[in-house]
Amino acid sequence: MKLYLTIPNTLYPYFKEELEKGNQLLKEGKLQQSWRHLERAHIIGQPYPFAHSFVHWKMLLFGIKTKITKEIIGQIPRLLVGGVKSFVGNIPVGNTGGANVSPLQPMEIPEELLTIIKKHSNHENTIQR
Repeated sequence: MKLYLTIPNTLYPYFKEELEKGNQLLKEGKLQQSWRHLERAHIIGQPYPFAHSFVHWKMLLFGIKTKITKEIIGQIPRLLVGGVKSFVGNIPVGNTGGANVSPLQPMEIPEELLTIIKKHSNHENTIQR
């Protein structure tokens, strides 16, 4: 079994773009739109331990900045376990990563993200649809 610790170079720009958009929208006070981009970054980075953990860190910071207690409490175990689940290849594909969804629930991946992931992923088990 080959381990994929870091996100592929061709996929990384999409991951980074989602994080940057989320950060900019947070600065503008557009919280729902900001959160949506964090969820999209989570979907893209979920199979890769470092990217996966980083998104949960950003989600925790979002919870802290917005004073959303449920998100703060929900992100702590996800931050601690998410990267490990990626490392062992046991992720709920498509899960958006927020405290508003079960951390074990697979979810439908938006079609445009699915296309990007399939084209730029070197992780054979990333998508199971």
